[in-house]
Amino acid sequence: MSANKVHTNKVPSALTIGIARGGLEVKQFMRQRESVIFTLLFPIILLAIFGSVFKTDLGDGVTFSQYFVAGMIASGLVNTGFQQLAIYIPVERDFGTLKRLRGTPAPLMSYFIGKSILVFVSMVLQIILLLACGVFFFGVNLPTDPIKWLTFTWLIILGSASSTALGIAFAAIPKDGRGASAIVSPVVIVLQFFSGVFFIFTDLPQWMQQVAAIFPLKWMTQGARSIFLPDSFATREVAGNWETGRTFAIITAWLVVGIIWAVRSFKWERD
Repeated sequence: MSANKVHTNKVPSALTIGIARGGLEVKQFMRQRESVIFTLLFPIILLAIFGSVFKTDLGDGVTFSQYFVAGMIASGLVNTGFQQLAIYIPVERDFGTLKRLRGTPAPLMSYFIGKSILVFVSMVLQIILLLACGVFFFGVNLPTDPIKWLTFTWLIILGSASSTALGIAFAAIPKDGRGASAIVSPVVIVLQFFSGVFFIFTDLPQWMQQVAAIFPLKWMTQGARSIFLPDSFATREVAGNWETGRTFAIITAWLVVGIIWAVRSFKWERD
């Protein structure tokens, strides 16, 4: 007698499906020329404009262009994460993409992982372009201290994750894809002005500084400045130092808030 062999097919994990989903997200993104240009090249255009117009020396060997590069790197985390997802997820919901995904065995977490991979890849490409332009055209000095590169690593990973979670969560607010940009873009623009992306943060009115301190973008920009500006410039911050520990704690808190909010508020279909 021959024994019957039972073959079992192993079900892919949420992580495996999420990674595959992430690869698909990146391919789809790269095929959308308008999205690629806006996401990757728009910050470079802003850097060229602001860097050419404002050439003020801020002291301690720091020019406005160098200050602005640090702000744009942090702002890129919000643009590629929060803004991009909060706008495109409602569009996918309108087109029925999310409804079709819901009918597959893929868990919700796999969808989140796929979006996280898309955000991270877009953000890395954007940072490479910003740093290249900053170094070659605006005198940005890359750090030589390994500790600063370690700070840069956790700032990018943590900032990317929190922006992704908050973008997915906020995507539940627009009622449809057509109105998403009108709701999301003003929020991002206001936060950029309040958080010291376009202006020196300590030159802003005190009430703006206090409002900005509630949100993660202010701490992302301050964290980026601690990496790419000399340590002597830390005395120009509100607290007189970089507040690295506080930056880590606040961005982490927003990551937790974003994850909880995203899981509870995510909508597969329009109301």
